Amino acid sequence: EAFWSQTWCPGTACCAVAEITVYDLGGWKFLDIWDVNMLRKPDEINKRQHTTHLYATDNLIVRRGQEFQLKVTFDRPYKPSDDQFAVEFVIGGSPQFSKGTYIPVSVASDRQSPWAGRVVESADNVVTVGITPAPDCIVGKWRTYVAVVTPYGIRRTRQDESRDVYILFNPWAAADSVFLDDGNEREECVLNEVGVIYHGAFDDVSERPWNFGQFDYGVLDACLFIMDKAAMPITNRGDPIKVARKASAMLNSRDDDGVLVGSWSGDYTYGVAPTSWTGSTEILLNYSSSKMPVCYAQCWVYAAVFNTFLRCLGIPARVVTNFFSSHDNDGNLKTDIILDENGRIDKQRTKDSIWNYHCWNECYMSRPDLPQGFGGWQAVDATPQETSDGMYRCGPASVQAIKHGQICFPFDAPFVFAEVNSDVVFYSRNPRDGTLEPVKVNSSHVGRMVVTKAPGQDTRRDITDQYKFPEGSPEERTVLEKAEEYGCQREKVTLPEADVELNMPLIEVRVGDDFELKLEFNNKSGQARTGEMYVSGNVVYYTGVTSSEFLFKTPKVTLDPMKGGQVGEEGWCSAKYFPNMLSLSILAGSSQTGSGLTLIPSL
Repeated sequence: EAFWSQTWCPGTACCAVAEITVYDLGGWKFLDIWDVNMLRKPDEINKRQHTTHLYATDNLIVRRGQEFQLKVTFDRPYKPSDDQFAVEFVIGGSPQFSKGTYIPVSVASDRQSPWAGRVVESADNVVTVGITPAPDCIVGKWRTYVAVVTPYGIRRTRQDESRDVYILFNPWAAADSVFLDDGNEREECVLNEVGVIYHGAFDDVSERPWNFGQFDYGVLDACLFIMDKAAMPITNRGDPIKVARKASAMLNSRDDDGVLVGSWSGDYTYGVAPTSWTGSTEILLNYSSSKMPVCYAQCWVYAAVFNTFLRCLGIPARVVTNFFSSHDNDGNLKTDIILDENGRIDKQRTKDSIWNYHCWNECYMSRPDLPQGFGGWQAVDATPQETSDGMYRCGPASVQAIKHGQICFPFDAPFVFAEVNSDVVFYSRNPRDGTLEPVKVNSSHVGRMVVTKAPGQDTRRDITDQYKFPEGSPEERTVLEKAEEYGCQREKVTLPEADVELNMPLIEVRVGDDFELKLEFNNKSGQARTGEMYVSGNVVYYTGVTSSEFLFKTPKVTLDPMKGGQVGEEGWCSAKYFPNMLSLSILAGSSQTGSGLTLIPSL
């Protein structure tokens, strides 16, 4: 009669036994273990049933909450009435039963175990054992042993790396917190190794193909190394919320020597330009081998590598792109653009910005820490923009909570809400007392479109309606009112209606081409107007950060009552903007001297 120990002896091949009492054996010969077959080949039962046959590794890879099998060969036939044996699983440096890092699985029905075990088949000396890891067990690389009770204590197999088993999240198992019942979505967001990342402009979307490579050789170990490098407690690695949040910090190098160094400078001398990367495998393998951050990344690279990490561990994930994405620097859920007395954007005082596009990730999981209904897709972002709990990370934030204005829920919902819903407010500085006065509010510019790759197709899917209700709808007003309760500051000032309208017709310019700028005015008043105008042209990064100003002019325009007019600037040579060109921003405004006509910027 014996009791399995609940403490593993680290660094040895033995396990402390709580108690062993030996009775008269009556000639009984204890079992001896000859072989343990993990059934780890791609064409054998385990990898086929667990959909892990695509991983390029010789070790067994299974998904939690689902039975897998192994075969144990003894020196004689197994007798359930006389023999006692267990399959033991160990993870981490100091395994303990109480912490779920040492799991003895007995096939005897009278012995309880966190993981289910049973004898599937017993033929001659070979016993086929079925083992079902708990659906919330730790995800990682487990060491496997087989132990038998002998009159002299526990006899255990030696450590053998070929018997190590990787246990992953299981989106096929209903009891797993990452369960995804949509088969097409699951196929795309877990098993698809290639994808498309969208960028450019909302009315001129471009595609960037990407090889996620989550099944490539060494990638799984690299993903586990990221958690090791972060010193993430082993006991937290079964919780997808904690895994995703930790990874959102570790994928960037800002404060923890994470995977990728971000750079928007245009100088990539000491690394690889972000536009040169086409896949995640090289990045992850370089990081795991060198233990040093990889240079360089921008938002789509962060999102793509993060996508690989999540899919590799079994968490359904996809890359999404938000066009005209607000970066709320001060947490007031508005995008504040401050203009100086000349109409230029005041770079010193303007901290917020609007990115032409921004990529982040969504991962699918339940949220037991939130009220019912806020599980499902969660926004996570590895691009280092703002700190969260002292580190550069973002999420997971419930997409449902963002859509319904419930920005009080963790994690970082206010920041993501501002990315898709923020009002753009232009302020003019009062020269007398220095106060800021709003001169224009654009409530529909930000979050113009959110897209991702369609499941099973090479086309994009518009998911804007998953983040926000239609502009101007009653539902949108209700959401904004709800967000205000949790700190969203909206500019509610009533601005005077301008009697002179300024319009800048859309022009399409290929990078490197010269272009001509035309501005159209319409005087809606019954009096003649003479207006001063400023035109500012800037070379800006897609993040909205200004690189250089190549154009600033202040022409005048005279308009007859109820008439329109047009001002045209000469063709602008590409040499003035092309050397550092990433995108082009034209800001124009008008003012009426002596009449108090309000400055009306046009973006």
